[in-house]
Amino acid sequence: MSNTNNNQNNQLATESIGKLLLKMVIPAVVAQIVNLLYNIVDRMFIAGIPNIGTLALTGVGVTFPIIILISAFASLIGMGGSPRAAIKMGQNDYDEAEEILSNSFISLVGISIILTVFFLIFNEKLLLIFGASENTIAYAKEYADIYVIGTIFVQIALGLNPFINCQGFANVGMKTVIIGAVLNIVFDFIFIKIFNMGVKGAALATVISQAVSAIWVLRFLSVSKISKIKINKKYFKLKKSIMLPILALGISPFIMQSTESLLNIAFNSSLKKYGGDIAVGSMTIIATIMQCVNLIAMGIGQGSQPIISFNYGANKMDRVKKTYKLTITISVIFTTIIWALSLTKPELFVGIFARDDEAMMSYANIALKIYMFSVFIMGAQFACQQAFVALGQAKASLFLALLRKIILLIPLIYILPAILPDSFITLFQQAVFPMSIENKVFAVFLAEPISDFIAAISTITLFIITTKKLNKKFEK
Repeated sequence: MSNTNNNQNNQLATESIGKLLLKMVIPAVVAQIVNLLYNIVDRMFIAGIPNIGTLALTGVGVTFPIIILISAFASLIGMGGSPRAAIKMGQNDYDEAEEILSNSFISLVGISIILTVFFLIFNEKLLLIFGASENTIAYAKEYADIYVIGTIFVQIALGLNPFINCQGFANVGMKTVIIGAVLNIVFDFIFIKIFNMGVKGAALATVISQAVSAIWVLRFLSVSKISKIKINKKYFKLKKSIMLPILALGISPFIMQSTESLLNIAFNSSLKKYGGDIAVGSMTIIATIMQCVNLIAMGIGQGSQPIISFNYGANKMDRVKKTYKLTITISVIFTTIIWALSLTKPELFVGIFARDDEAMMSYANIALKIYMFSVFIMGAQFACQQAFVALGQAKASLFLALLRKIILLIPLIYILPAILPDSFITLFQQAVFPMSIENKVFAVFLAEPISDFIAAISTITLFIITTKKLNKKFEK
């Protein structure tokens, strides 16, 4: 698809960075929030199923590692391929951008087939490993069997939507998410409330809504007149030179998503050992709050990615600098506000989930203060890590994806309670917090701010070094 005027006419190359970033970030953040809200509403419908609501919700909860893994594979291709396509569009090489898109589409179809077959065969065994009991396995399997059949729709909707955003059509990308979310809620009501289909109805609602989102994405990338690149069957043959860079760049978001369930297991097992159910319950509340923070911060970073990638490909380094500097500033302001509120008014967040339980409210308030102690600097971590992906820096993004969770956080969850003396923890608590919780539990929660701070400083340092090298390369 040769188009020599695309570069000059593309808003990513010409529009004011401030206006453009606002135009890209707001839809990305809205999409993340809508996605979160629809998941919450989905759980509410399942919990409200007469007589079996609690067991059904527990059973569906056991399927989350499978759902997370399917989504992670979509990110592997989508978040690996879309920045590469944007860079090529910036270089005015729309033929290769189309080849990247088309190879990504075929890869997503192939991955869908493999995942569908694998999970249909091993569903029950995996669900038992993930924590299903004899009381919940039936509901877990009922949901997973239907959801897995719709894997191809999830892969296409989540994996190809970034290729819409990378062209600067953030509003269209947002509509992909909103369409799926609204339809899912509507079908939940129809299948669960009207037809009494229970867990099967919830799974069917999700699959149908994802199918519609997938059709929306495919239509835009196949026949839309405004799409600058299209899925082209002449590029359906997978090429090593195309796929290896996609996989190298996509491995970072893949690891970030796929390890989330591993992180939850580490926290919950350690907290259960030292603090019991109230500590685990507090972690559930905190994890939900942190998920909201992560999604909004990710939305800010994802909104800036197409601008950075396109202008980097076009050698417009002044626009690249302005974009990542403004993105980092916005992201740090956001996380600093969350940090200040978490330390001074934690009940604003905790009260949403534990208003009627005074013991849980008090415990979770203290735990949140510890957990969020370094979150102010995480805005820079989120923004810089997304910028690494946007700039096509595969090695740096992979290292940083591994650093925070795998290298630092998960080991610290187990190491700190074992090595920190009780006397030190007591003194530290008295100096920083007016109230205290069990020393070992405090040590578990302390793993988060320590790993956050080290990871953020490492990311910022590496980002400064990398951007200086890129600037020198550009000047030459």
